Amino acid sequence: MKNSLKSISYLLMIGLVAFGCSQRSVTRVSPDQQIDLSGRWNDVDSKMVANKMVQQFLNSPRYQQYASDNGKTPAIIVGYIKNKTSEHIDSDNYIKKFELEIFNSGLADLVESPEFREKLREERADQQEFASPETAAKWGREYGADLMLFGTMTSETDTYNKKKVVNYITTLYLTDMETNKRVWYGQEEIKKYIEN
Repeated sequence: MKNSLKSISYLLMIGLVAFGCSQRSVTRVSPDQQIDLSGRWNDVDSKMVANKMVQQFLNSPRYQQYASDNGKTPAIIVGYIKNKTSEHIDSDNYIKKFELEIFNSGLADLVESPEFREKLREERADQQEFASPETAAKWGREYGADLMLFGTMTSETDTYNKKKVVNYITTLYLTDMETNKRVWYGQEEIKKYIEN
């Protein structure tokens, strides 16, 4: 009797494992492939908006005039992009998309975020004690940003029965660090229609 119970338990365990394994399928896909499962904001939206908005300000007459008057390639720091939508959106990841577009454009220099600047300063302080004087990084030579890019992300939602429309709006400002003068101001919208 005891052996029979053990056999039944063993078979049940094997069956559960086999059932569990048969329910999940994982497929590697290209990061550029557009996949919409829930209709919520996703990585495709972040990449699309970052690419469009960076190209908008880099090609705007006001930015090009600023770069010309500046006499050198403008250095930009990406500040905050505040998420005011009802969804959880990783703003750090969203900001990185903008940094990547700016860096790869070749039309602006990128200054590190406050978080990374602190890490670099810690390393520089460490070098003063442990690195040879010839190779130690010097203090007071950090590159200051000319412009800051920052803004907000909002959404407007309309629902009826099992239908929903969500309009995501990213509003960004590119502002001169010395004068607070706005060099560029833009909005990009993504509207989604979701039917369950």
